Amino acid sequence: MIRLPSGERCQHFVSLDSTNEEARRRARSGEAGPLWIVADHQAQGRGRRGRVWQSKAGNLFVTCLLTPNRPGTERAQLSFVAALALHDALSYFEEGLAARLRCKWPNDLLLDGVKLAGILLESEGDWVAIGLGVNLAEAPENVERPATSLCAALGRKIDPMACLDVLSLRLQARRAQWEEFGFEPIRNDWLMRAYGLGGAIDVRLDNRSLMGRFAGLDRDGALLLDLPDQTQKRITAGDVFPLTKGA
Repeated sequence: MIRLPSGERCQHFVSLDSTNEEARRRARSGEAGPLWIVADHQAQGRGRRGRVWQSKAGNLFVTCLLTPNRPGTERAQLSFVAALALHDALSYFEEGLAARLRCKWPNDLLLDGVKLAGILLESEGDWVAIGLGVNLAEAPENVERPATSLCAALGRKIDPMACLDVLSLRLQARRAQWEEFGFEPIRNDWLMRAYGLGGAIDVRLDNRSLMGRFAGLDRDGALLLDLPDQTQKRITAGDVFPLTKGA
């Protein structure tokens, strides 16, 4: 049994279509959370833009359903809150791991520059579902971009429920920071862990690509891109591919 923060609950399933879909069903039936929904297997796991999220045994598939104590216009910031919480949680398992983990805009966590975890934020009305998929035991195969696992890095497997035990505490702490102080400290902490910051990146939008320098984050989490013509563009959605490694 995991040690959840006071007032939070967990529902553990052997299999689900997806933990985010279960969170949606619970929310529509009146559940306000905080409720953690974890599954050993997902039949229809998904990432951003409807991409398939492979359900490898031993990995963590979990969603936190909650009703945030901040305006709806700010709730997209929870993606950064969750990324920091996950960075904090995974760093707990190995000394020195924190320096190898980086947050990639808008919703990935990288290990040694390769994707380790993804975050999918969905909301409707007052509720928000924070879905997290973490490659603890195995990396997905035949994917567009390379991926890795924590087991490959540490040489040992971390039990998904042990990871959730730590993650629930870290997310509570980061949420409290965000709810009390707003986005600015979250933004600053995220930038300290950002992958590609200050370097050249390719931002792929729905109908075009833009290349420039990753200058930072706006005050609401939008990516700031310095373009070759000396102008700066604010990006609210897109896929980022660093061309060089920044700090």
